[in-house]
Amino acid sequence: MSDTIRKVDYFAIQVSDKPGEGVRILQGLSNEGVNLLAFSGFPTGRKAQIDFVPEDTAALKAAAKKLKLNLGAKKTCFLMQGDDRIGALTETFGRLAESKVNLTASQAVAAGMGRYGMIFWVKARDVNKAAKLLGTG
Repeated sequence: MSDTIRKVDYFAIQVSDKPGEGVRILQGLSNEGVNLLAFSGFPTGRKAQIDFVPEDTAALKAAAKKLKLNLGAKKTCFLMQGDDRIGALTETFGRLAESKVNLTASQAVAAGMGRYGMIFWVKARDVNKAAKLLGTG
């Protein structure tokens, strides 16, 4: 199976950086039937930022409203999945670099069963250029 790259929506929230805050939010979203394609959390100052990449943007927005989560504005990132192998990311990263598109962040993981997944971000001004280059729209 070849690699797939999708341009996807993501939303960030700021929360208290304390034990259990992430699971409280994830459980609430789960109870509302929200499926996440990716999730990322990290500290920022005295708070934490959580990024959600939903399968269904409308479902996330509805659940967030019900759960009183203050979602940030809709932004764009990329979701890449494929067969795990040595150098799996180098072709895509190389194409972006050759086109002068800088990655602002990326997270990748071996998913087991010979597969990997990754989310990556580029500056907002480069999203359309990256999408065209990568064939995602």
